[in-house]
Parts: sequence; structure tokens; C-alpha cells
Amino acid sequence: MPSIPHLDIESLRHFDEVIAAGATSMGGWRVQSVDLTGRTAVLLKLSPMGSLFLGCPMEEPAADWVRDGGGLIFPTIPELPFDPYRGRLYDADELYAGLADGYEATPDARIYAWSRQHDERGDISRTLAAALHDHSIADSLHELPDGRPWIGVMGGHGIARTDPTYRSAVLLGRTLARSGLTVATGGGPGAMEAANLGSSLSGYDDAAVASALAMLAGTPSFRPSIADWALSGLAVRQTFPGDGGVSIPTWFYGHEPPNVFASSIAKYFSNALREDVLLSRARGGIIYLPGAAGTVQEIFQAVTPNYYGDQVMQTPMILVGVEHWSRTVPVWDVLDRLAAGRPMASSIHLVDSIEEAVQLICAG
Repeated sequence: MPSIPHLDIESLRHFDEVIAAGATSMGGWRVQSVDLTGRTAVLLKLSPMGSLFLGCPMEEPAADWVRDGGGLIFPTIPELPFDPYRGRLYDADELYAGLADGYEATPDARIYAWSRQHDERGDISRTLAAALHDHSIADSLHELPDGRPWIGVMGGHGIARTDPTYRSAVLLGRTLARSGLTVATGGGPGAMEAANLGSSLSGYDDAAVASALAMLAGTPSFRPSIADWALSGLAVRQTFPGDGGVSIPTWFYGHEPPNVFASSIAKYFSNALREDVLLSRARGGIIYLPGAAGTVQEIFQAVTPNYYGDQVMQTPMILVGVEHWSRTVPVWDVLDRLAAGRPMASSIHLVDSIEEAVQLICAG
């Protein structure tokens, strides 16, 4: 029996367009988080066999028609500060809505507070809601255009905006974006913010970079005020709009607020899933700026497939900062020993400058 082609519908406008095109059946439809309460008459004219509705409010006659006719409805889940069936990624404007009233008033803060309650209570309904949300984020991430290779940029969240390393990471992100690459980060402050900012400044000159950094210098860290930190970032983004690439943060590290410069924000509840997605998508290579435990975890998570993979499966891994990775956080010796005599030896690099890292990425 031939399979029914799937049709993803993620907005009321798209639903209406499909109806206007003459649809008579909803077989294969995957309707995600669309309010259909005003479309009962339309739904009753369509065959529902093989349809799937995820979190779509509809009037009872329409819901009965879908269920009785062979469709499947996943109901909305009340009392959540997020939509578990959302059909798109986040952006900074959504996560930081209401910031003028303080960070605690924003969706980002309220969702983090909810996740902390979920962790403490172990409520299965909350676990399910988080899993559904993360599945929706993964689906939306998969739908991003796949034309430009992703380059992962990892590094410490504690690097201040006034630190020379921050400026270097900005220039790194700008150079990568100018080379036709998509900058992908873990989405937090510090080195991650700097790389996304650099990508957003790819269309601007050095004077604009200096101006942006000067605007940010007054709030060098997200401590003590996330609101002030985010507001200054939003002001820079408004002054210098551009494509900031992708970020994949997590509410697991709720103390690390998401930076505002990424154009597409795929925020997850599950850190393990978030890490796996970020590292697996960055097939163009991963650049590691100085960092601590989180960055070390990301290094060794990426090392495993390189260690066991053949030459074709290798992902370039470039550690920036000889002193840092050899002595302060001495992981390089371990990597070097693991790589000896294996295809992985050609994929790991230790350099001392951003310029060297870019040359290796672009040469590959």
C-alpha cells in the first residue's frame, strides 16, 4: 500500500492556503499548534483519515469529526509557560518579551522556573511536556535551510565583553560568516555570544565592530543583572542588524541566559539532546575557545565519533589557546595520545590564534 505524503501545516495562513487550493482530504496532514476554533465548517467538509493534530484548539464538533474519522488529536496541555507543539524556533524578541519589567517577567525566565519545578517534582506530565517541546524544536531545527556548512564555536560563558578574547571571538564569527559558513554556538554568554555577534556583524566594517563593543562595554557580564546585559545586547542588535547564525542553548543551564545575537535559537530542556544536536550538525568543524567544564565535555563528546570513525567520518576539531589547553586545562595531551595511529590524528588541531583556526576551517 503506498504511503501518504506528509504535509506540515504550522500556521493558520498555511491552513487557509491549502483549503483555498481545493483540498478535500486531510490524509497525511501534520497540523502543529494552529488555532482552528474558527474553522469548524471547513474541517467538517474534509476527510480526516490519516491526519494528525498537535496542540490545535478546535471546537468539539470538529474534534469529534476528526477522531471518529480516523484522525489523531494530541490535546493542548494547560498551565504551561511554553507551547510544547510549537512549529518554529525561538528568537531573542520572543524569549525576552517583557524585559522592561525585569528578566523575571520574560518567557525565558518563566520557562526556566517551570523546569526547576519539574525537576523537583518528577511529574510525568511535565516530563512529557518537556519531551514534546524538545521534539518540536528538533523538527524546526531540521527545517532550517541546509545550504551553508555549520561551524561550531564553543567556549566559556564567563568571558567578559571587555576581555580581548571576546573581541577575538567576535572577529572569528565575522570571518566565518564572511566565508559563507553558518556560525553555530551553544547560545550562552561569553565566547558563544561573541561568535554570534560576529556573525551578525559580517556585513559591517571594523568601525562598526568597535562601536558595538563600546556599546556593550558598560555591561560586561550578565551578572549582576541579566536584564541590563540583555538590553544592551538588544540595543546593539537594533543598531547593527544582521544574520547572527544559530544558537542551541538549554534551560538545564538556566543560570546562563541566551544571547540575543543568534538569528535562530533552538532552546532545549534536555542538555544531553542539545549537545548531541549541536555537535552532530557542526560537520564543517568545531572551534574550541578557552573554557572550563562545559567546553571540556563538548570536546570529548565530539572526540568519540572521531576516535571510532574512519577518515570520511572525521569532523575537524580546533582548540585555540596552546597555554590554556596544554596547561590550564590540559586536555590536548589526552587528545593527542588518543589520536595516535588513528584517522582522528588528522582531525584535531591545537593553535594559538583565531587566524590559524579560520585558515584550517577554510582550507578543509
